[in-house]
Order: sequence, then C-alpha cells, then structure tokens
Amino acid sequence: MSVPRWLRITIPAVLILVWLAVAGIGGPYFGKVSEVSSNDQTSYLPASADATQVAKLQGTFSGTDNVPAIVLYQRDGGLTADDLSAIDEQVKTLPTLKGIGSDVSPAVRSKDKEAVEVFVPVDNNSDLTDTIAGLRAHVTQNVPDGVTVYVTGPAGYTADLVDAFGGIDGILLAVALAAVFLILVVVYRSPLLPVLVLATSMFALCASILTVWWLAKDGIVQLNGQVQGILFILVIGAATDYSLLYTSRYREALRDTERGWGATWAALKGSFEPILASGGTVIVGLLCLLFSDLNSNKALGPVAAIGIGFSLLAALTLLPSLLLACGRAAFWPLRPRFGSAHPELTGDKARGLWPRIGRGISRRPRTIWVVCTLVLLAAAVGVLQLKASGVAQSDLILSQSEARDGQTALGHHFPGGSGSPAVVVGPKDDLQNMTDALLDNDGISAVAVLATDSPSGTAPVTRDGIQPLGRPGTPPPDATVVNGDVMLQATLKKAADSTAAENTVRQLRTTLSGIDNHIIVGGVTATAIDSNDASIHDRNTIIPIVLVVILVILMLLLRAVLAPVLLVLSVVVSFAASLGVAALVFNHIFGFPGADPAVPLYGFVFLVALGIDYNIFLMTRVREESLLHGTRSGILRGLAVTGGVITSAGLVLAATFAALSVIPILFLVQIAFIVAFGVLLDTIVVRSLLIPALSYDIGRAIWWPSRLWKTDGGHRGHHASDAVPDAVPDGDTAQPQFR
Repeated sequence: MSVPRWLRITIPAVLILVWLAVAGIGGPYFGKVSEVSSNDQTSYLPASADATQVAKLQGTFSGTDNVPAIVLYQRDGGLTADDLSAIDEQVKTLPTLKGIGSDVSPAVRSKDKEAVEVFVPVDNNSDLTDTIAGLRAHVTQNVPDGVTVYVTGPAGYTADLVDAFGGIDGILLAVALAAVFLILVVVYRSPLLPVLVLATSMFALCASILTVWWLAKDGIVQLNGQVQGILFILVIGAATDYSLLYTSRYREALRDTERGWGATWAALKGSFEPILASGGTVIVGLLCLLFSDLNSNKALGPVAAIGIGFSLLAALTLLPSLLLACGRAAFWPLRPRFGSAHPELTGDKARGLWPRIGRGISRRPRTIWVVCTLVLLAAAVGVLQLKASGVAQSDLILSQSEARDGQTALGHHFPGGSGSPAVVVGPKDDLQNMTDALLDNDGISAVAVLATDSPSGTAPVTRDGIQPLGRPGTPPPDATVVNGDVMLQATLKKAADSTAAENTVRQLRTTLSGIDNHIIVGGVTATAIDSNDASIHDRNTIIPIVLVVILVILMLLLRAVLAPVLLVLSVVVSFAASLGVAALVFNHIFGFPGADPAVPLYGFVFLVALGIDYNIFLMTRVREESLLHGTRSGILRGLAVTGGVITSAGLVLAATFAALSVIPILFLVQIAFIVAFGVLLDTIVVRSLLIPALSYDIGRAIWWPSRLWKTDGGHRGHHASDAVPDAVPDGDTAQPQFR
C-alpha cells in the first residue's frame, strides 16, 4: 500500500498521543470509582421486586434514609450492674458520632442476662464505611474489661462487604498485571514487547474507567464492586489476547516485508477480521445480559461491553502504532529478519510442539476427538453436585468479618433476626389481620408497627392491637400511615440470611396475599429471596439467547453451518466439564457452603464468549489456509501457526481471571476458578486437540454448505514441505493426496 512518508509518521504519532491523553485523563478516575459505586444489595434488584418497593417505602414511612446497625455487648456469665451502667453512658454518646442518627434505641437486655443490643441508625447518605469504622472504634473504648463488643446488622455487613472489595483498585490490578507480564516475558523472551502489550491493556482500561465513570455519574449504568472487578480483569485479559494475535501476525509480516509500514498493514489485514469477530462475539454475549431481571446483571452487560470495545480499539490502533515506532527492536533479542525463512508447519521436516501434535492428529483423528469428548463428558457429571441455589449473606465474605461474628453471637442471646426484620406494607384497615397472620407464623417472635408518636419510631403490636408505651392507661401511639398503608416489622426467630428465615418469608407472602394481594413483604431476607429468584430466571433465559447469538455470528464469519454448530457444542461441553470440576472442588476441597445462582450464568457467558474467541482465532486461520492448501492441510497448518499464540493468550486470560481470587468475596473467587480452569481446559484440550481432530476427521464437509465445502480450496501454493501422505476417506475426492 503506497502511503506518503509524512502520513506514515503522522498517523501512528497522532494515535499514540491520543491514547496518552486518554490515559492521562482516565488514570486518576481509578481512585474515584467508589464515588459512583454502590454495594447495596437492593440496588441489584429490578424495580418491580417486592423487596425493592419496600426498601423505597421505608424512607417514606420513617422520614429518614437510614440503615440499621446493631451494637452487641456481651459477657460470658452475665453482665454486671457496672457493665450496664457503663453501656448506658456510652449509648448516650452515640448520636454525637458522624453519620449516626439521633434515634438510637435504649439498650435491650437479653433473657439470659449475658448481652444487650442497641439499634443504631446509620445515615445511608454518609460514607457508610467510615461511619461504621468510627462507630466500631468508639464502642470498643471505655467498656469494662471482659465485655465483648460487636457492630453488626445490615449496616455492618455492608461496611464489611465494601472493605472486602477494597483491594480491587490496588491488589487486583497488581496481581493481574504481574501475572500477565511474567507470562509474556516467558513467551516472547523480550524485555520490551511485554511492556508494549501491557501498556495497550492499561490504556484500554483507563479509557474504559473514564467512560464508565461518567455514565455511572449520570445514572446511565450502575456500578458496584462486583462489576468493577470483572471489568478490570476482562479488559486486561481481552486486550492482551487481541494484542498477542496482532503481534503474532506482525512478526510473521516482518519476515516478508522490509519496511515496518508494510508489515503493519499486512498484520492488520490478517488480524483485523478475527480480532473484530472475537471482540464482537464477546460484546454481543455480554449485551445479552440486558435481558436480565437483576440490575446487577444488566449493569455488567454494557459496562463490560464498553471495556471489550476499548480493548479492541487499543489492540488495533495503539499497539500497531507502538510496534511500528519500535520496529524490529520490539522483539529484541529475537528480532525477525527480513527474508528469513518461515518455520515449516507440516510434514516430517517440521519441528516443534504444534507440528508434532498435528502429525498425531493426522494419524488418529477419530480416536483423539472421541477420547477428548468422553473425558469432558465424564467431568461434566460433577454438575449434579453443584449447589447454586444461593448462600447466606454471612457467607459472602471469605475474610474476617465483625458483622458475621457479631450476628453469630447475637443469635446466641436474641432472636436470630434481630435488627433485620421482615418488613410488611399493607392497608391500614388490615393492620390487625396482618398482625395476627404474622404472629401465627412459628418463625416470627414479635411484631411492631411504625408509629408516629413513639420515641423509638415503632410500637409493639399484639392480638389486642397497638400496645401503649408508657404507664398503664396511656393511650397507644398512632400507626404511621402513608397513602392508606402501614408498615410492620416482624422479628424473625432465625438469622435473616438463614434458610429457615427464607422459608418463613415465603410462607408470609403466601399467607398475607390471601388477606390482600397488595400486601408486600421486604427486608434483608426478602431481598435475598428476590435476588435468587431473579438469578434463576436470568440463568434459564439468557443462556439460550447467548448460544443462538454466538452461533449466528460464527455462521456469518465462517460462511458455514456445520463448523459453527460443532464449535458451539464443543464450548458448551467444555463449560459443563469446567462447572462439574468446579462443583467437586468447591464442595470437597474448599468446603464452600454453596454458590449464588448467578455463578453458572456468569461462568457461561465468560467461558462461551471467550472460549469461542480461541476457536475463532484457530478456525479463521484454518479457513485461510484451507483456501490455499485444502481442508486437512489447512487444519494442520492453522493449528501449527496459531498454537503458540493462542495457548499464550489462554494462559494470560486464565491468569487474569485467577487474580480475581485475591478479592475475598465468595462470588468472585468462584468465578475466578470456573473461568480460569475453563479457559485452560478449552485452550489445552478443546482448541488444541478436540476441534482440530474432529475437523480433520470430517474433512471438507466441515465447511458445509459453503463454497469451500464444494471446492476444498484452490490447492495453490503447495510447498515440498507440505507433501505428507494423507489418507483420503471415501467420498472426499477433492482432498489432495499430498498436503
């Protein structure tokens, strides 16, 4: 391609400067993500969920936007009079703390006399993490020796969850980048090339963070710690993968082209289609999450798609510009020389791992793909042991959690659901009927109604109605009424995140709907129920959509039907095997209590979309080679030329996803294992053995019904090194006797 010299210098220079500017602007936003991020579980739910509606109404009824925290004081053997006096004095000071509301409850003593609990309202508009940290520091001071203090409840759990996500900006990035850099150094044995590839990934991440931050700021997308962590990993892994494919093509082109511009243009022509198709497949797969009921899933779709988009853009603009500027020096000390011979790809003279694998496949293709399939199916049996129906909130955090320990201690002295009641909203006229239905349930220990004149904001309700708060004869306070509705709080006997509490809330919803179908039940337990139900719906809806969309994309890319169907089936079997192995590891090695229903969905979206990536890299090159050398020769040549780069890309992606495990959140650790293991399985078994062997066994029919199926390529440009005898199955007369 004839391009003026000044333009050959200007274009890459401008591209590099533009990316530098984007990185310079976007870099500081890494430290500002928390400003537009929320880890409130109800924000994950759709607006139509009962728990979401109740959460919105709670602020309306109370007139505040508070989240309850529980301060638990306990002493084994019983609290003394001096203990109680010191606790009462400390409780009086709590409203003076930053972010704490004025209506702190009095200390409530347990029946066993060993503990007291204090309900503390935390302003949801404050920095909740700092508020809880200040509260914890305050209550641990000036308490009598031997008294143990915990801060737990919904506010405590949220603060611990935010702290667990705190390593995303630093630790996660550091571990992921270090792992990728080490792999690249080993693969390329070059000090400069890994730096250029990682710079491409980081610049893409800066652009992604900058874009996502402003979209979240304007309320267009929703951001939370889970989405943020996955975005970081996806961008680093995907941008590196696309960069490796381009780099491989550029190195090939430098052998045939003397000048860097010609090599750049040749590399772009050779890599543009597979990179664009791979990235497009991942983007479309991620956007299928928009069909989700869960807001957290909907949030991940566009946010991650933006990240993949910038990964594509950086790999096709920034990296070519950097490599063009550095020239052959980028590969030092193993610089590709102009005019040097390409390595032999097939035949007895071909050396290296991938030609040897190709020769093995050509000898026993059917044996290889059948054995690989049986192994994958055997591993997939483990799916039957997968427990993905949801986990308790207390099990989400794998690191130390004061809120979790405090909830356990709270359950020893008070009803397990203290501080996290089931919240019921219904017509005022049905107040007594609702109360009776709640008290009839064995899972409820007490019922209170939000009351206008009550100092604590609530008043107990019994079968005799709202109870007076003062001395006998004092009239009971009036229930707070909003649009004809009242709000009840039902204290659960069991911990709010327990299976027993979930069963109680489900029973209440059934019973109360019989009174009035407008009665809704919310609270912490209801939020978990609605989240799990929505996740199961998403899993059953989105997985088929992703499969159909990816299948259509592959058919358009490969101009065939059979090959795309087989590729999709292979990735599905690989995913099932990964999930089966993960279930066994989670249950019998890590001892995890279970998994969120969204874990299989996320694992599927990432593994199918990303697993198809490598098959696209392989099969687009196989098709290119088949057009020149025939199908079977094209398969072996495509495997030999892409084997190293695709395996390197798989190792990089597995390492980046494995880095997610440094964040002590159960969901992320499970996703990290499933995707990392699945990518390695797909790279080593499916793409290296199963697909090439199956395609080789089928022969030219793999391209049915395209033109290539009829002609099997032009058989042009055969080299002597390709002349390896090839047995031709009956009916495949167009297959040459020598490749």
